[in-house]
Amino acid sequence: MAIHPTAVVDSQAQLGADVSIGPYAIVEGGVSIGDGCEVSGHAQLLGTVDIGEGCKVGPGAVLGAFPQDLSFDRTRFSGVKIGAGCDLREHVTIHRSTKPGVVTTLGERNFFMVGAHVGHDSQVGDDNVIANHCLIGGHVHIGNGNFLGAGAGFHQFVRVGDRVMVQGLTACSLDFPPYVMAAERNRIFGLNSVGLRRAGFSKEARAEVKEVFKLFFRSQLRLQEALGKARERIWGPESEQFLKFVGGKSKKGICLRTA
Repeated sequence: MAIHPTAVVDSQAQLGADVSIGPYAIVEGGVSIGDGCEVSGHAQLLGTVDIGEGCKVGPGAVLGAFPQDLSFDRTRFSGVKIGAGCDLREHVTIHRSTKPGVVTTLGERNFFMVGAHVGHDSQVGDDNVIANHCLIGGHVHIGNGNFLGAGAGFHQFVRVGDRVMVQGLTACSLDFPPYVMAAERNRIFGLNSVGLRRAGFSKEARAEVKEVFKLFFRSQLRLQEALGKARERIWGPESEQFLKFVGGKSKKGICLRTA
């Protein structure tokens, strides 16, 4: 374990094997850091933060700060949980949750580029790439294997499915279903076909997903009409995931606007 002499590390913090902590970093007592993690200089780990093995926390990153919620009671117990293998670059910010006993959650192997932000109570899955200064509001749910472009903004309570490609500076205030490409303001530009191939989707699965996409985005049917028609046949698991998403509970509504 290598802790720089200028770092401030609470004696109650739990540090795994081979953890390194850089100059002027702050690690509070409720923090748990897994084996092999690197915490760079000037990073701040505040409140209750649980970090999995092999994570990297970049210079100036702040994890576990109070949520940006005027009604939040700072005596509440809440925190942040980060899965193994995440790389959080310079000045990434992840806020603790607002609800007692609940945590803002990141899955495993996520790559957050410079200045990206995750708001309180949000849930981020695995293997996502979050580009520079991407802004994820409170209570947002992000799936797995997504690429969220630089400067994209996600309104609170929005959902994003799996394998979604979001262009930089996109404004997102509706739910984006799995496998789509999104851009501009709540607009879908087609399927993320390259992403599906890279994810190992078979030719048959990709063809079926394309059928489902056309049903919802090219047939002129309303959402519930398209869902009813889709249920007239049996689909593979990849397409079923799409149907489960669009048929699930949504606070913001499903984005059906196409280019």
